[in-house]
Amino acid sequence: MAEITSIEPQIKDKTRCNVYVDGRFYCGIKLEVAVKYRLKAGMHVEKERLDEIQLETEKSQAIDKAMTHLSASMKTRKQMRDFLSKKGYTEAVINYVLERLEYHKLVDDYAYCRAYVQSVKGKGKRALEADLLKRGADKNAVQTALDETEEDCDAAVSILEKYLRGKNRDKNTIYKGYKYLLSKGYGYDTAKTAVERFSDEDYRT
Repeated sequence: MAEITSIEPQIKDKTRCNVYVDGRFYCGIKLEVAVKYRLKAGMHVEKERLDEIQLETEKSQAIDKAMTHLSASMKTRKQMRDFLSKKGYTEAVINYVLERLEYHKLVDDYAYCRAYVQSVKGKGKRALEADLLKRGADKNAVQTALDETEEDCDAAVSILEKYLRGKNRDKNTIYKGYKYLLSKGYGYDTAKTAVERFSDEDYRT
């Protein structure tokens, strides 16, 4: 059984407090809830009981906070989980909120990936994949969204045109432009096609 080592008022919200168990932060709850359940330092309690208390008393508030967070922009499942965790919610509450959000299609990694791929210009598939994985999107959702998307060769040509502007278009510079497109995450075939629009037959990569 764990021990509540301290209960401290939150700095930004005086109506809430942080509960520390065995010397480490465990969760945040309303002060009135702490009083109602007579939680105090030195008290021995099962962590599962703290989970039950928070789920019972704060799941609605957690959903409200999640909805507010979503109102600014779409979020991946991981981004929402991280957000709720930073707010001091336990795993039980986080799982409950995510279940409700996913049920109503308010959190959907595939939809997030599709929207991101369609909105970001000037990046190839490899760069888009890296961005999405960094945002915590599900790997299968990322792959599906990218498989359904054709790389924009016109965008690659536009990027290459800006790169080559003011430069001599010799073989070495053209090759550097090709590598530049690869660094932007474009695939080999797309980069080659873009380069060929700017180069003579002798300079083709």
